[in-house]
Amino acid sequence: MNFRRSHKDHRGRWYSGFMREKSEFGDVAKSVLKLFEKTQIDDRWSFAECGRKETGKWTHGHHRYTAKFNPQIVEKLFDEYITDGNAHINDPFFGSGTTIVSAIARGYRASGTDINGIAYLMTKVKSTPIEPLYLKEKVDRFLIRIKEMKDIVPEIPHQHLERINYWFDEPTKLELGKILRIIREESDTSVRDFLLVGFSHILKSCSIWLQRSTKPTRDKQKVPRNPYNTLRLHLNKMLRGNESFYKTVPTDVRSSLGEYLNIALGDARNQSVEDNSVDLIVSSSPYVTSYEYADLHQLSTIWLDFTEDLKQYRTRFIGSSSRPKNRLVLRSEIANDIVIEMNDKRKKLSEEIGSFFLDMEQVFVECYRSLKSGGRCCFVIGNTTLKGVNIINAQIFAESIQYSGFTLDRIIKREIPSKILPQTRDKKTGRFTASCKATSAAYPVEYIVIGEKMEIT
Repeated sequence: MNFRRSHKDHRGRWYSGFMREKSEFGDVAKSVLKLFEKTQIDDRWSFAECGRKETGKWTHGHHRYTAKFNPQIVEKLFDEYITDGNAHINDPFFGSGTTIVSAIARGYRASGTDINGIAYLMTKVKSTPIEPLYLKEKVDRFLIRIKEMKDIVPEIPHQHLERINYWFDEPTKLELGKILRIIREESDTSVRDFLLVGFSHILKSCSIWLQRSTKPTRDKQKVPRNPYNTLRLHLNKMLRGNESFYKTVPTDVRSSLGEYLNIALGDARNQSVEDNSVDLIVSSSPYVTSYEYADLHQLSTIWLDFTEDLKQYRTRFIGSSSRPKNRLVLRSEIANDIVIEMNDKRKKLSEEIGSFFLDMEQVFVECYRSLKSGGRCCFVIGNTTLKGVNIINAQIFAESIQYSGFTLDRIIKREIPSKILPQTRDKKTGRFTASCKATSAAYPVEYIVIGEKMEIT
C-alpha cells in the first residue's frame, strides 16, 4: 500500500503544545482504518501447531518473560524479507531476546536495545553460545559448591533489604544470598552471567509472589520452593538449551561473536546503530499501559541491583504510567482521537496513552534512520480496550510509521493460540482478570505492521 507522506523531523516540536481538537481524519488515517477493516486472519502466521518444545527451543526457555512472542514469527519474517546471508537485524525493544537469538542462530548480525536490566542480561546470555562440555563442567562444580554452603557470607543488596524481606522468608533469603555470593566469584564472565540468569529465573518460585500473577501480588499461603533444588533443575534445562543453540550457530559466528552481536542497555529512541545499516527490524514493542515491566521484574531488579531507586527506574520505561507527562502534539490522528476520548473518562490515563504514542513516534523516526533503503520494520502489536475505549495500537502504528517516512507495506493479522499473558480483562475497569470473571478477551488477535523504507531516487 502506498500511503506515503513527505517526512519532516518534528523532534523539536513534539512537546510544544497540547492535543488537537477531535476532527475528521485525513487521507492517511482513513486509508489505514479501511485497510484494517478488510484485513482477514492469516492462519499461516498463528503457528498453532507449535508447542512449548518448539517455542522454547534453543535458549528461548532460559528465563520467564511475560508476553514474549514466538521465534517462529521472527523466522518466517526472515524467510520473507532476508536474502543476504550477511544481513543486519535490529530490535529496538529486544525484551527476552527472541529476535536477537533467532538472528544469531541464522548467522546474521544482530543489534538492539532494551531499558530493562534483566532483559539485557538474559538476551546477552541467550544469544551467547558457550562450548557445552566446558559449561557443564562449570555448572556441575557450582552445584557441588552450593549444596553445602558453610561459612559463606550471604550477598544481599542492603539498599533493597526492605523489599527483599517483603517477598522472601528469612531462610530463603539467606540461602539465595549465599548462592548469589558464589555466583559472583565465578571468573568467567559468560558463565557468571549464565548462572545469574538461572538465579533470576527462580526468584519468583522461591518468593511469596503470587505465581501466576503479572502484578506484584503476595500470596501469604504460598510455600516457596527450595532455591538449591529449583536452581539445579533449571540450570540443567539451560544446559540442554545452550547445547542445542551452540550446535545451530554457525562456527564463524561462535568464534567471533563480538562482530555479530551488538546489544545495549539503552533507549529505543536513540540507538548506537549507524545510519542506513539495518536490513530488517523485527520487534514486539510495549503495549500501551498493559504492563509495568519494572514491577514485573522487580525481584530480579532488587537482587541483581540494577537500580538504587525503583521508583525512578520505572520512569525510564516507554509506556510506563510512571513516566513524566508532557504537553504534546501527536502526529497520529487516530491516536489523538483516542487520547481525547479517554480524557473525558480519565485524564491521567489519557496522558499516559498520549505519552506512550509520542514515545513510539520517536522510535519510528529512529527506525527510519537506521534502516537501509528497501529495508523493512516489522512491529508485532495487539489492540485492546481500556475504560470502554478501543485502543487500536496496530492502526496507530500503521499510521505513525508513514509520518516517519515509511510506506505501509503490509498488515498481517494473526490469532494468538497461546501466549504467556492474561487472555482476559474487565471491559469496565480495563484490568486483567481471571477467565471466570472476564467480560472480554485482552488480546485474541494481534497484528504485524510492516513498513518499507523506499529506495531514494
